[in-house]
Amino acid sequence: MKRRHALLPLCLLAVLPSLASARGFDVRDMVALDRVSAPLLSAGGAQVVFAKRVVDADLKAASSLWIRDLRTRDMAPPRPLTPAGWNVHSAALSADGGSVYFLSGRSGSQQLYVMPLAGGTPRQLTDFALDVDSYRISPQGDRVLFSTGVFQDCGSDLACTATRLAERGKAKNSGVVFDSMFVRHWDAWADGRRNTLFVAPLPAAGAAAVKGASAISATLAGDAPSKPFGGNEDFVWSPDGTSVVASIRVQGRQEPWSTNFDLYRLDADGKQAPVNLTAGNPAWDAGPVFSADGKTLYYRAMKRPGFEADRFALMALDLASGQAREIAPQWDRSADGIVLSADGATLYTTAQDMGEHPLFAVDIAAGTVDKLVGEGSISAFDIAGDTLAFTRNSLVSGDQLFTATTAAGTPLRAITQSAGDMLPEVDFGDFEQFSFKGWNNETVHGYVVKPHDYREGEKYPVAFLIHGGPQGSFGNGWSYRWNPQTYAGQGYAVVMIDFHGSTGYGQAFTDAISQHWGDRPLEDLQKGWAAAQQKYGFLDGDKACALGASYGGFMVNWIAGNWNEPWKCLVNHDGVFDQRAMGYATEELWFMEWEQGGTPYDVPQNYEKFNPVNHVADWRKPMLVVQGQQDFRIPVEQGLATFTALQRKGIESKLLYFPDENHWVLKPHNSLQWHDTVNAWLKQYIGR
Repeated sequence: MKRRHALLPLCLLAVLPSLASARGFDVRDMVALDRVSAPLLSAGGAQVVFAKRVVDADLKAASSLWIRDLRTRDMAPPRPLTPAGWNVHSAALSADGGSVYFLSGRSGSQQLYVMPLAGGTPRQLTDFALDVDSYRISPQGDRVLFSTGVFQDCGSDLACTATRLAERGKAKNSGVVFDSMFVRHWDAWADGRRNTLFVAPLPAAGAAAVKGASAISATLAGDAPSKPFGGNEDFVWSPDGTSVVASIRVQGRQEPWSTNFDLYRLDADGKQAPVNLTAGNPAWDAGPVFSADGKTLYYRAMKRPGFEADRFALMALDLASGQAREIAPQWDRSADGIVLSADGATLYTTAQDMGEHPLFAVDIAAGTVDKLVGEGSISAFDIAGDTLAFTRNSLVSGDQLFTATTAAGTPLRAITQSAGDMLPEVDFGDFEQFSFKGWNNETVHGYVVKPHDYREGEKYPVAFLIHGGPQGSFGNGWSYRWNPQTYAGQGYAVVMIDFHGSTGYGQAFTDAISQHWGDRPLEDLQKGWAAAQQKYGFLDGDKACALGASYGGFMVNWIAGNWNEPWKCLVNHDGVFDQRAMGYATEELWFMEWEQGGTPYDVPQNYEKFNPVNHVADWRKPMLVVQGQQDFRIPVEQGLATFTALQRKGIESKLLYFPDENHWVLKPHNSLQWHDTVNAWLKQYIGR
């Protein structure tokens, strides 16, 4: 682990800040930092466009597009491309690389705009009655494929949906009758609208913005893109512009307990019936990408129905024969979004891998996989020719934009600043990955982060962070919700264990947690805590608190009754309290039914086996409970029940309740309150 500061000559100390003046990273730094994302390379890779988000003094966010000429080396910094105050996002470049498209609410609703890459005034292209949520420009540049939420019986009439919503707003009654699920999803109640794909012509230069569009997926009772997090990665134009392929789940009343997304070919004119290209796979098919000649469709596919954390394999579908093959069957990683090389020989993708999130190059013919860029977490990338642009974050910085060539091992060129560059007065905590023998004597990995003011020979209180998912990872990456540096900045050491069930260590490792929420991962956490203390003498095991959210919150509730000895305090954010109630009240039923091996009425014993509610009698450690009202994944009653149990038993406890947050705390001022409350709780019980 490297220290940021080395011994300096006395002559330099006069002009550099005193080492003693360095401070730790604070949540106020985190919410105020500029954020860069979504790099796009122009044709030939001469320029890179990216999004930049900034906040004002009141933490109100605004986003814009910036551009950097890569031919000037490091002489000219990035410059703003879009006008100030426009708040734009979702950029895309024209096929010739001369223009950039983007979405903006400048007109009062979210519509599509275009402007020259060389600069100029944006031109509004659409003026629909509804917001454009996501889009793709046709390969010919003459049409836009876009999604918006509509009542599908309105067909192609966008104004029909707008009118119906307005009429609902005027109604004197407020009751809603449901006869199927989803009743609510993530953080929104169902109102009858579905995300639907439309095609509209783009206006010629000087012409008025287009107002009409043709629905092409309204006959399919499924969301395109999927809710709540789907985007334009769920659909793609064919190279000739005659059709579209989209990933859609059409499951009727079974939708809340199905993960069967299929790839449908849709006629771009809306005249032909949709065709299911992957009907033979009852599991998840996603992320379609065409070959240049339109003969092959590349995509990602799971194999097991009902399991949202199954391995996404890379697939190639021959559209003439309908035959599909897996490209790299021996690669035991789950692929993210894919980009096809210009010569059609390579697929580029990211994947969780050993506590990091690298970029990989996959040879389509041979099925071999090479790590192109490692160290940290690649969040987005683009490729033009042999030029690569990507954003990468780590445990010491949010996303930073780099460029390189597609040859492995080539030097990286930083285009934007790291968190350390933006905060020179801040000393971040150094980190190190370690390993130990966990459940079944298998190797398990974790990370330790030193406090920012670490000094050799001293001991420090510990924040023991437990990740959610449970198929997730706390690795070498940056988070704006659970960021280890916010604890290191308060003077705490941080320990994080990627227990069985974590992603990036092979599918069998990920699978190991299903129906084993309370035994295998608990054993890993116990052995990891012991191994960390043995390896890192600066960890003060007598001053430690355990914190977690979602599954991590479940685990906090679980260890409260099954492993509470080491902890001076606990923090549970949106954690499961009663497994049986969770099985009936959560919205995506496939999750609990896979994890527990069936429904609560078919296998009630599975829901009771690792149920925190059955161990409340053994709770005794102080706990802070955090819960959002709009969390429909782990409903508010779970948090209220946890707090009720603590209060009824007379255990020191607090409830931090957010009426306007979902499963995550996203609003900047709420984030400040969250961190201040958690830090005060830790300070009360472990000091610093």
